[in-house]
Amino acid sequence: MHVRIRLFARQREIAGSREVAVELPEGATIEEAWAALVVLHPALASGRPYVRYARNGQYTGPETALVDGDEVACIPPVAGGAGDDDPRAPRSDRILELAPAPLPLDLGRELADRLATSADGAVVIFEGRTRETPGTPAPGEEAEARRHAGLRVEALEYEAFDTLAVRVLGEIADEVAARFGVERLAIVHATGEVPLGDVSVVIVACAPHRDAAFDAARYAMDETKARAPIWKAERFADGHVWIGQVARTHTPGA
Repeated sequence: MHVRIRLFARQREIAGSREVAVELPEGATIEEAWAALVVLHPALASGRPYVRYARNGQYTGPETALVDGDEVACIPPVAGGAGDDDPRAPRSDRILELAPAPLPLDLGRELADRLATSADGAVVIFEGRTRETPGTPAPGEEAEARRHAGLRVEALEYEAFDTLAVRVLGEIADEVAARFGVERLAIVHATGEVPLGDVSVVIVACAPHRDAAFDAARYAMDETKARAPIWKAERFADGHVWIGQVARTHTPGA
């Protein structure tokens, strides 16, 4: 059977391709697909402890059996540090998007104006911006990070698995509603290059009371960084370093 394997961030650079086709025996698992990939690109092998997987746009485990025509996405460490095929109907009280950089500097206010109602006594707007100091390198990027130690970050470059990322944002929004009672929420994340000082992500939470709005905004940001398949490279004058931690595929405490 034929299976397509999608690669991202550092994996993509190692393999020199965003997608690799492999032929596997009937009933083969994702783990066996990974093994076939490593035969073609041995330099990927060291990343195995840090990889999470998605089958046809849904997180799953390496033991999952595949069928002909499946797509396997290998999810490297994400930037911690609804798409067209999302079955949920669009909601007017949520704005969950990936958008090409640059994000408008007044995007937070625009989102707040779209979401807030006369019932909301609190609107929290969070902006994540590119800073000049580096973050924690992803596994495998430590040597490159040492090469750029002490240098100023000039820009961030974001890459995303769009379909799964928007689905994960929807799950996070559901959790925000269940935990904090906050239904009116925006999460907009940039893709592409974000220069120093520019906005890469905007979170807006609207609620009757400030505690819920603050808690919702923090949870939405923390979970987006921990779970959404969005990757970040810090760009320096003479190279780049991928940043992040191993993706968490579940809700905290689950």
